[in-house]
This record gives sequence, C-alpha cells and structure tokens, in this order.
Amino acid sequence: QKVPMSMKIEEVKSTTKTQRIASHSHIKGLGLKEDGTAEEIACGLVGQEKAREAAGLVVELIKSKKMAGKALLLAGAPGTGKTAIALSISQELGPKVPFCPMIGSEVYSTEVKKTEILMENFRRSIGLRIKETKEVWEGEVTEINAEEVEDPHGGYGKTVGSVIITLKTTKGSKQLKLDPSIYEGLQKEKVKVGDVIYIEATSGAVKRVGRSDAYATEFDLEAEEYVPLPKGDVHKKKEIVQDVSLHDLDMANAKPQGGHDFVSLMNQISRPKKTEITDKLRQEINKVVNKYIDHGIAELVPGVLFIDEVHMLDIECFTFLNRALESNLAPIVVLATNRGISTIRGTDMKSPHGIPVDLLDRLLVIRTMPYNLKEIVQILAIRAATEGLEMDEDALAHLGTIGVNTSLRFVVQLLTPASLLAQTQGKASIGKEDIEEINDLFFDAKSSAKMLQAQSSYFISQLICH
Repeated sequence: QKVPMSMKIEEVKSTTKTQRIASHSHIKGLGLKEDGTAEEIACGLVGQEKAREAAGLVVELIKSKKMAGKALLLAGAPGTGKTAIALSISQELGPKVPFCPMIGSEVYSTEVKKTEILMENFRRSIGLRIKETKEVWEGEVTEINAEEVEDPHGGYGKTVGSVIITLKTTKGSKQLKLDPSIYEGLQKEKVKVGDVIYIEATSGAVKRVGRSDAYATEFDLEAEEYVPLPKGDVHKKKEIVQDVSLHDLDMANAKPQGGHDFVSLMNQISRPKKTEITDKLRQEINKVVNKYIDHGIAELVPGVLFIDEVHMLDIECFTFLNRALESNLAPIVVLATNRGISTIRGTDMKSPHGIPVDLLDRLLVIRTMPYNLKEIVQILAIRAATEGLEMDEDALAHLGTIGVNTSLRFVVQLLTPASLLAQTQGKASIGKEDIEEINDLFFDAKSSAKMLQAQSSYFISQLICH
C-alpha cells in the first residue's frame, strides 16, 4: 500500500493532558503564614483556622521525624473540610514523602484478611531513600552502532554481537564496546544520539537522564527534559538516590522467580492476582532495612496513612491499629470521621466517633467546625473559579444562603447544572434566577427527608401484615 507523501496534522488533537477537576482540585496547601498562624483564605482553604494551625504543627512534627507511630483524628460534621485538610497535609509534605489514602470500607474483601489490607497500606506509607555510590559511564551519546553477526544457532537471521557507543562529557569523550545485553537496555530507554545517559559498570543497567541542552533549540512535538552536559570524566563514581516504599520491597521479594518453562509460565497465569505476604517475609525485609539504615546506606521516610470514614473499621481492625502504631516501622496515621456517639462495628458497645476508647486515648483530635454564610460564599467563589464558571454576585450570595439552610456539598454540586442552564439561555454568567430554578429542580437531603415524612403513605417503607 502506497504511503501518502503529505499528511494532514491540523486536525490531530494536542497530546497536552487535560486534568479532570475533582472535589479537592483547588487545594494547594494549608495556607499558613511564616509564624504558623492561618490566613483567612489561602491555598484554596477558607476558615477552619484552628484546625489548619494544628495540622501545620503536625506537618512540622512529620518533617522533623518526631511524629512516627502517633495518630491524628479529624472529627467534624459532614462537609466541614476534613478530607481537604488531610490532602493539604500531603501537599505541604511534598512528593518525596509517601501519602497513602484509603477508606474504612476498603478492608472488607473476600480474598484477603482485613488486617492484611491495613498492613499493606501501612507499608505503602513508609518510604525508604536508598543512597548508593555506583561506578558508572556517563555522558552525552554522540555515536551508537550495533555490530551484527551471524546467528550462532543457525538460520538466516543476524543477531547483535556487540554495541559501540561514544559518550561525551565536558572533559572529553570515550568510545565503549559493550555487551549485546546492554543494547536491549538502550532500546528499552529509547536512547538516541544527543541523549544524556549513564550505564552502571557492575550491572550494565542503562538510565536515560534526558536530552542534552545543546539540542534545546530543536522544535519537538513532545516536551523533552533538557539536561546540561555531564562534568568530569566519562568513567566516574556517582551517588544514585532511589525512593521506594516498604510495600514495593515486599512485592518485589514475594514474587516467585520461577523457571522459564511452559509449566512455570502456566502456574504464574493461573495463580490468583491477590496474594498475602507472610509475616516471616516482612520480618526478613525489616532486618535488611534496619541493617541498611545502621550502615547509613538508607534513610527511613515515615509517610502518612490517611483513613477516611474510620468508623467503618471493626473491632479487629482497631485492635490491629493499636498494635501497629507501637511497632518500630510505623507511619503517621491520620483518621477522619463524621460520626458522633455510635456503635463500634463488630460489638454492641457505643463510643465517641465509633472508635474504641483505648485507641482514642492515643489520638490527637482536631475538630472542624461548620462554615458560616461568609465562608460558604468564599468557598463557592473558589470552586467557581476552579471550574471556570462566571457568576453574578447576587447569584453567589443567594447560593450561599441556600448552603446555610442545606449543606456546603449540596450547593457546590449545584454550580455546574446552574452553569449549563445559563448557557442554554445564552447567558455568559450564572444569574440569581438560574440558582432559584436549579434549587427548585433538585432536592437536598433535608428537604427529601421532610418530603418522605409528609408523604410516607406513598412509599414502601415497611412490610404491613394484615
């Protein structure tokens, strides 16, 4: 088939990622001043000054590694910003500190024990920063040639016998003749002339660092990361930092290596995907990790495990949490709940927040308070800006008044339908009449409950036996 010489590219959509706007897309941090006090509106957060200041202290404790093994409880009514504060903590800690969010109901599975799922998430929340000094060949690729030889096993095909690569640094260049196995590594990393790479001398592992900044004037369709030409000799010792979680180490060591024969392959395919990692394996990994830490090879980075809707856990999970918080390798646990005095799942006992009293004793509790009218209006303005919606001031004020009588979550959800209604009527911004019409079309939880009580005879609410 003949390939057309000219190709239309105008209609092809850009590969630029469009990020979906989620409930907490506008959260960028805790919004604290340098002295630790909270600004009224900052980083997407409004109000809740005391809760944010307390969370700021927790961030400082985590950064100074004095919070490991301790737990925090965010308690407050629904829609008062508990999840937003937890996500703000993760934003303040930065990408290098592990943050593992989960919901209380995630632990219930037919395949794996509840405590195993909790332990997995605990291990995901503990990072390990491994520093190794490795002997490497590093530089910008100026030449790459694969030398082909006749296939030793016969046949008509040819195989790569060796690969010749020239690496250049600020001090000079060096030509290397490498094993064909390294050629596979070069292909996997998609290395081409002009890339800056390093090859580990002991293992032969290839790592592409980026494109040399000498090529920065090129017009490329995809955005490249340009890096300067490496300094020093081509052959050198380089400190390589790798960030992994303890769960990554567990998984890497739990996978059976197996043979390459057909039976081994079939066994791997038929094996269920979810398998439990034994305590014995974890203890062995902990020993190796502790040895690395003692020798200064690795550094422990305790992260954050965030359990939302913690009242969904049962008594077995709470007992496990008590024990897990006492272990040497424990992350910072942040819990959140909107329950008052409620039954502890799996028992007949009632307790504050549905959490056993012995675990509550270990927690630092942060209260989140209901928002007032002014704060609701400010939050709605931030959400409208995040979603790119235009709103009249009287529409915003009216929506805030509805929020006081209903809930913050309800009025935030009315923003997009109100915008669509305004668009269908050919308006550029949402007006007060659009908010009134949308409020008539949709019911909030309180109005729906009132309607149920008033019209209970029309609903099947209980079995009536005559």
